[in-house]
Amino acid sequence: MTLPDFASEFLTLFVMAFALGMDAFSIGLGMGLIQLRLKQIFYIGLTIGIFHFIMPLLGIGMGRLLSEKFGMFATYVGGALLLFLGIQMIYSSFKKGEDILIKPVGFGLIVFALSVSLDSFSVGLSLGIFGAKTLLTVIVFGAVSMVLTWISLLLGRRVQGLLGSYSEVLGGSILLAFGIKLLLPF
Repeated sequence: MTLPDFASEFLTLFVMAFALGMDAFSIGLGMGLIQLRLKQIFYIGLTIGIFHFIMPLLGIGMGRLLSEKFGMFATYVGGALLLFLGIQMIYSSFKKGEDILIKPVGFGLIVFALSVSLDSFSVGLSLGIFGAKTLLTVIVFGAVSMVLTWISLLLGRRVQGLLGSYSEVLGGSILLAFGIKLLLPF
């Protein structure tokens, strides 16, 4: 793989990881309002980063299996999944009055991290079908979501929800664009 090819793939994965991390970012903004200690913020970000590492890894494995068996059909399924996730993120951004029901400690932290990383599994499935580099993908997804979570929790402590649903709309739009790119190769 040449340097321009690597840079192109890295940039694509970074943008996708950013889009997926916006879900954790927007929820983290709200969660930051409950005045977490810095140690809690560290563990929350680390846990979400680990889940955003594991979930796409599982998805990529399943996606490669599907790709080998179903070829081009699997690519269209992957594109449709990204479209669905993008629409779902945009739709959920317009819901009002959703409070955080799960506290980010112990089992609640695991449930929280799993809930914000489920879309990473689906994207990983699509990327496995598409043939993305596994190690690069999971490292970028994990690192970006971890850093975005830390930033959002810290911002949430300082700012009382300025970005809110706009971050989810941005993330959903990016996933929608990648879904369209897979469905309509140009």
